Parts: sequence; C-alpha cells; structure tokens
Amino acid sequence: MKVSIPTENGVLAAKYSKQAAPELQRKGHPIVSFPVHIEDVPADAKTLAFVFYDDDAIPVGGFTWIHWIAANLPANTTDIPENASQTGAVAMVQGNNSTAGSYTGETDLTITQHYVGPYPPDEDHDYTFKLYALDTELPLEPGYWLNHFYKASAGHVLATATTVVVGKK
Repeated sequence: MKVSIPTENGVLAAKYSKQAAPELQRKGHPIVSFPVHIEDVPADAKTLAFVFYDDDAIPVGGFTWIHWIAANLPANTTDIPENASQTGAVAMVQGNNSTAGSYTGETDLTITQHYVGPYPPDEDHDYTFKLYALDTELPLEPGYWLNHFYKASAGHVLATATTVVVGKK
C-alpha cells in the first residue's frame, strides 16, 4: 500500500499550513486539508483510516500533536481531494484532533473534529500521515479520540502506509 501528499519544494504547501491566507483559516487555524493519493490497497480491505500527527511537537508541548484523524473511508478510495475534511467530498468519520478537549478550550467542531493544519512554533516540523487498511468498518462516531481508534482497530489492520511531509515554521 502507498500514500502520497503533494509538496512544494519539499514542504507542505503554505495554504495547508500556518502560512495560509486568512480566508483559509478559522480562528487562526489553517483548515483546508491537503489532497492525498492512495495506491495498492489490499483487495480484502473494507475501509481505510488515517492519522496525521506531529511528533516534533513533543519537545514543545509535551505530547504528539494530532492534526487530523478519520476512519471508515471506503476501501476503494484512491484520492482524497483538497478540503475534503470540511466539504465531506469523501465519506469518513472524523475524530478529535489536539485542539479538542481541555488543553486548548476550543469548542468549535469545524476546528476540533476536522483537519487543522501544521503550525510549528519553533522550527520546521516533520508531519506523519499514516494510512490503515482495515478488514471492517469501525464502530466510531464523529469526535472519537485516537485511543478509541487504536482499540477499535486492534486485530483489524491489514496493511499500513506512511509518508512524512515538512511543515515550515
């Protein structure tokens, strides 16, 4: 299985990150999700899921920052178009990102339960997109947490694919 995200000069395009124009942000958060291309999904997969996260946030905030999680995408998905997080262009159940909960106090679901782009405060960060092919549809509702995904997907992962993109400071 393969997954790819387009970059510009080796980095995630500005419109998907903190450099996004104000009209592409909500409350200071970049909310237009990047396109994703998927290949070679196992034939017996029933659904796809993914996590987009920043381990380089650990020294800054003390934990991995989750930018976007989604599950129950159709297994035959080959392209997730730009801004699919907000438009619903691809059927998916989106979970909470790290802006949800008590850490930030954010309550706007268009931010907390959708894509929120890279915003590295200290230096360029590496952002990981991990795709999962699953043998079942997961019993997850909008706003699920990443730990719920891990528990629900245990024993159902057929394959994974990972790509890393750089987000500019």
